Amino acid sequence: MVTSDDRTPRRAVFGRRKGRRLKPRHALLLETLLPPLAVPLGAPPPRDLADLFLVPVDGVQLEIGFGGGEHLAGEARAAPHIGFIGCEPFVNGMAKMLSLVDQHGLANVRLHLGDAAELLAWLPAGSLARVDLLYPDPWPKRRHWKRRFIQDATVGAMARVLRVGGEARCATDIADYAAWALDHFLRSPAFAWTAERAEDWRQPWLGHVATRYETKTRREGRVPCYLTFRRR
Repeated sequence: MVTSDDRTPRRAVFGRRKGRRLKPRHALLLETLLPPLAVPLGAPPPRDLADLFLVPVDGVQLEIGFGGGEHLAGEARAAPHIGFIGCEPFVNGMAKMLSLVDQHGLANVRLHLGDAAELLAWLPAGSLARVDLLYPDPWPKRRHWKRRFIQDATVGAMARVLRVGGEARCATDIADYAAWALDHFLRSPAFAWTAERAEDWRQPWLGHVATRYETKTRREGRVPCYLTFRRR
């Protein structure tokens, strides 16, 4: 029998967990809205992830490290028939996402405040249609590369939870991190890179909702790279 501890090695969450003092409304949302939306990692996962949601959904997608929640909320609003799970270890980012959930009445969202590796280990095999990883911390210093989220173990964990034909998508404005992601995904037999021409990774995905960070990136002249890997 495979347990969650066997699936994904435990890893530390690096970087800050909390920034500025929360606004009273954000603090209240963390106390009142997060508990009913939190993915119940302490209980066995449902056989069908659609059962996590209060509304009927046709499939489930995951966003790892959603920052301020602009992309996740935009996706959830545009596709109310899809269930979205968002994972973010940064308290202030979670508070902003909860504010968007409350503002737009998003019933197709569940959230996890913590390490994505724990969530990936909990999810059933083949249960996701897509995993998004947008602008992960590049940890540019060589001695910190082991802190990067994309590692052989996490690529393997994403392969386990994605259904055949599902996609893992990564956006970054750091060329070295794009090369790192390509190297790790392409050496996994579970994934195939979908790009056939340069425009396939230079242009945003169809219907892509830009994050605040991405808008700043383009304003400062950095060029994002959009990578898509299909689960074999």
